[in-house]
Amino acid sequence: MSQRIFALIDINNAYVSCERIFEPKLNGRPVIVLSNNDGCVVSRSAEAKALGIRMAVPFFQIQHLIHEYQVAVFSSNYALYAEMSKRFMNILGSFVSEGEQEIYSIDECFLELTAYNEVGCLSDYAQKILITINEWLGLPCSIGIGYSKTQAKIANHIAKAHASFQGICNFIDEDPIIMEDILSHTCVSEVWGIGHQLKKRLNHMHIYTVMDLMDSDEKRLGQHFSVMVENTIHELHGISCIELEGHSPDKQHILSSRSFGQPIRDQQHLSEALTLFTQRAVERLYAQKLLCKAVGISIRTNRFADHDYFHPYTIVHLKDYTDNLLEINQAVQSGLKSIFKAGHVYKKAGITLLDIIPRHHYAPDLFVNSDQTVKNKKLLDTLIKINSNYGKDRIVLAPLIHHQPRSWEMNQLYKSPSYLTKWKDLLRVN
Repeated sequence: MSQRIFALIDINNAYVSCERIFEPKLNGRPVIVLSNNDGCVVSRSAEAKALGIRMAVPFFQIQHLIHEYQVAVFSSNYALYAEMSKRFMNILGSFVSEGEQEIYSIDECFLELTAYNEVGCLSDYAQKILITINEWLGLPCSIGIGYSKTQAKIANHIAKAHASFQGICNFIDEDPIIMEDILSHTCVSEVWGIGHQLKKRLNHMHIYTVMDLMDSDEKRLGQHFSVMVENTIHELHGISCIELEGHSPDKQHILSSRSFGQPIRDQQHLSEALTLFTQRAVERLYAQKLLCKAVGISIRTNRFADHDYFHPYTIVHLKDYTDNLLEINQAVQSGLKSIFKAGHVYKKAGITLLDIIPRHHYAPDLFVNSDQTVKNKKLLDTLIKINSNYGKDRIVLAPLIHHQPRSWEMNQLYKSPSYLTKWKDLLRVN
């Protein structure tokens, strides 16, 4: 029986690459993208990495490098990255049939290429994918190809780490001796599923590299750790144990939370923030055709600056499954009222939609006012449509109308324009 073949395609330094598309003058310069509230580094260009800027390093700790080397700094522009990701995934989907694509993350995608191996050279097919993405989107990518998803993942890492592969590492066609030499110098933590703690435990067993892991007794390690490690070794040897997930599993919850740009003390500002988080969560609930029957509410002070760390949480149950924004927000405000305590300085808040089911699984209660349910749906349909057509937050709930600008909103001092989602930010060619 012929072996299955998988490819992992990902965007190199994804957030930085998205920013560079719209500002080509940044090519060749060190560039970083920051996390929420401009706190930590979450994406770095190769030039920034060469300066010693580490992933997740706090922004304030590298100010000297920013000024000395004129590093370009950006706040996270999630709307831009999500839109570029959607286009990236659509292009990849055009290269395979239905059921042969798994969207793994915002910048990573698995493809099954088993059916395309007999058509021609898979490296040529991968090269065609890279060229198409570069011509249509301008995004630099790397591709790893192997007989399993784990093998494709480590091949992808090799493609990025070694310039000689020119963005494509094909385990199937590469010289085994060369691959063995590379894997003998690749840290075991680069293997999919081997985290920091597991790496330390493997090191105690004198397993330091990918090749060390492949040469281990999988049954012994499976008994010592778990079947996951045993399957990982099988996968590294090209025995596929992990299937593609063509469809995302049903959501168990939807979370919407943020740290505040400025700490806040009063209940009114917390109410405003939670109203916005609720609207964002319900928009996602609506887009995915889901309903919820409970909502969790949390507020918290700064755990690092406050000796009296306060982080209450409560759950409010709804009368029935719903996506009614007004009803859900009313429950959120009720929950906030029950947990708020004056005298604290709050740094973060969030809401979680719970007990979620697909809309088509919902069986209405005979005693529910169906006319009111229809009216509520029409209202939400209208709100979503207006905000979609005329710009985000053209229509909001009443608590969000006041206090502009909002002191609790995220710090985004370095945010780039919304090139693809706002008319006023469209690029202009002079």
